[in-house]
Amino acid sequence: MEEKDRKNRIRFEFEARSQNESLARSVAAAYVLPLDPTVEEVTEIKTAVSEAVSNAIIHAYPGKEETGIVILEAELRGERDVMFVIRDKGVGIADVSQARAPLFTTGAPEERSGMGFTVMESFMDKIEVRSEPGNGTEVTLIKRLDSGNDW
Repeated sequence: MEEKDRKNRIRFEFEARSQNESLARSVAAAYVLPLDPTVEEVTEIKTAVSEAVSNAIIHAYPGKEETGIVILEAELRGERDVMFVIRDKGVGIADVSQARAPLFTTGAPEERSGMGFTVMESFMDKIEVRSEPGNGTEVTLIKRLDSGNDW
């Protein structure tokens, strides 16, 4: 395969611990920085990835978070489209449509806002959610970067 045909991909696997959410945010930001994104784009990507990773950490492995694994993959698609895939092997989501509805949460309402998917959708150009009860969840986030930064 020629160099120009290779895609710039990364794969990062980590334990489902809350302190790893910030690490995942940093990895996502570091991945896009060579593409010269705007400050707003970096912030939006970090926030959307953070929401997806938080969902995996909190909801995929209820009562046994520290035994679960979360996988973050990133890939450049074309010149300016970045794709992030956040995957877990947890309990899955029985009704993805319901989970994507604003204010829906499986956690205690005083602890969770139920706005994770809404936040992801507002910051990314495309979001796909695939899940199977007992086999985990995969969230795909795609964002097209503008032509340059405003640093």
